[in-house]
Amino acid sequence: MKKIYLSLLFWLIAAVTTFSQQGWFWQNPLPQGNTLNAVKFTDANIGTAVGNSGIILRTTNGGVTWTIQFSGTTNSLVGVSFTDANTGTAVGGNGTIIRTTNGGVNWTSQSSGTTNALYGVIFTDTSTGTAVGYNGTILRTTNGGANWTSQSSGTNYDLIGVSFTDANVGTAVGDLGTILRTTDGGVTWTSQSSGTTNFLLGVSFTDASTGTVVGFFGTILRTINGGETWTDQSSGTWEILLGVSFSDNNNGTAVGFNGIILHTTDAGLNWTNQISGTTYILYGVSFSDINTGTAVGFSGTILRTTNGGVNWTSQSSGRTDGLWGVSFTDDNNGIAVGDYGTILRTTNGGTNWTSQSSGTTNALYGVSFTDANTGTAVGVNGTIIRTTNGGVNWTIQSSGTTNDLLGVFFTDTNTGTALGSSFPSGTAIILRTSNGGANWTIQSSGTTSELLGVCFTDANTGTTVGTNGTVLRTTNGGVNWTIQSSGTMADLWGVSFTDANTGTTVGSNGTILRTTNGGVNWTIQSSGTTNHLYEIFFTSASTGTAVGDYGTILRTTTGGVSFISEEQIDGMPKEFFLSQNYPNPFNPSTKIRYSIPRSSNVVIKTFDVLGNEIETLVNEEKSIGTYEIIWYGEQLPSGVYFYQLRAGDFVQTKKMILLK
Repeated sequence: MKKIYLSLLFWLIAAVTTFSQQGWFWQNPLPQGNTLNAVKFTDANIGTAVGNSGIILRTTNGGVTWTIQFSGTTNSLVGVSFTDANTGTAVGGNGTIIRTTNGGVNWTSQSSGTTNALYGVIFTDTSTGTAVGYNGTILRTTNGGANWTSQSSGTNYDLIGVSFTDANVGTAVGDLGTILRTTDGGVTWTSQSSGTTNFLLGVSFTDASTGTVVGFFGTILRTINGGETWTDQSSGTWEILLGVSFSDNNNGTAVGFNGIILHTTDAGLNWTNQISGTTYILYGVSFSDINTGTAVGFSGTILRTTNGGVNWTSQSSGRTDGLWGVSFTDDNNGIAVGDYGTILRTTNGGTNWTSQSSGTTNALYGVSFTDANTGTAVGVNGTIIRTTNGGVNWTIQSSGTTNDLLGVFFTDTNTGTALGSSFPSGTAIILRTSNGGANWTIQSSGTTSELLGVCFTDANTGTTVGTNGTVLRTTNGGVNWTIQSSGTMADLWGVSFTDANTGTTVGSNGTILRTTNGGVNWTIQSSGTTNHLYEIFFTSASTGTAVGDYGTILRTTTGGVSFISEEQIDGMPKEFFLSQNYPNPFNPSTKIRYSIPRSSNVVIKTFDVLGNEIETLVNEEKSIGTYEIIWYGEQLPSGVYFYQLRAGDFVQTKKMILLK
């Protein structure tokens, strides 16, 4: 294996390098919507923020733009410290400590000697640093983290933030307004009065006297006398602030929940929000083509894009009610539904939204239109309403149930399916109509889980999803529903299929599952967030949008396939060849090289040990040559995996090991 790989290294790398799009990427809010726990600036321009799911963001222009870095961990990162533009350390869950010496291009894991969560870290030079965490944990290093030694804090309160101005003088903050101070490098720690019982989560000192602390409910405290007194500042937000960093006495940045980023240039007298886009929860999304889409959500929120989500523009709904569902049949004609029987109609792409009378005050959770005139909405207590004139009039239909109906899907003006809760009937409700809702027939779901999302690709073939990872499939219009194994216990809220085989479902804690064989197998995809995802809409097998908590909008143009990079290598191979991956075992990335002696359609897929497909790495026509793929398996568990090359009549499979 090693000889093969080394021999390949002698081949020259050509100038042609291609990169596929990362599987799922952020569109709203920007730069991303995961919670940010800490931030550190080394000067007015260069800063790093860390957060949940191992997220690391980097800016070199004072926060105008932020770039995502690869941390090598999925543990939450809660603290970060840089001593110069290149050298930094981040800490987090399960005693995680990672180190970079090249500005975050690469991060290396260090041994902390504890499994306690670490919440804060500070270095005063490249060698000397302190980390704090759960149950009063304090760790100290004098050799750049090669070794970490435990110190006594004198408290059992969690310590969340820490700041040192030199090797001896430092401050730690934590639960219930705790502030500790040391002047001897942590040999002894003395309690200070913060004047608050709010949890304090971040601290930054620019000299021995001047410092800022942030915490719950937008708390910002400032001292200019080493913590003898602390003064409250107005942050302009009630969001929880988790981290703060000052590059000098005037310029500072605070970060926190829902991706919030605040900036000050006057020592905290004024704080400006740098995040763009809404952070309201988004419940529904509908696209009329690959570029034109609308998302709706909490407090009457409506967002519109006409460029595939590159930009999302807020539209005025005229409502403060929650909007739960939206359906567009073309670029102009759409309906949104929500609380208290709310129905909004647009005929000009959302420039204007007009309220319609639904004839009910029950909340409406789902809506499906097959053309500009014909549509059905469903909601609580078995509510079903129907229009055939674009919503000018809505007629109440008899559902035959008092179960809440949470989703609806029509494949034509007559054929539709509605679904919902298992209360009070005891089993999840599925209703079917073949005459536009004049009659609805109850179908047997075979599950007690709530059903939350539904999608049909034709009158017969459909999938429903629900709580506890429930997935049901029918190929005969719901006469029979078969339970499929999703491989998760996450609640699944939304589902979208582009053909009978290819579909995606989304749900709680950022769950995204993908199938390419009609749900026989479902593969977990990396969403890059732990925010709940409530709806998903694909306009093609590759292009889709998911929406959810805190204004989350995720987009894929690769069907959600994880980030893969590929290089073409010089040389004229004489035969098909699939190399052993390198390194092997690997964590989290590995390289796969392959050669094709003539132009061929190349398919490379990865599989688990049971033969279940994980994802497709390559599926396209390739010219003669040798190529190298970098594949990332950071979201997969340790174990044996296989990768297979198919090109013409040539098929070869090899084994690889992911070892975390």
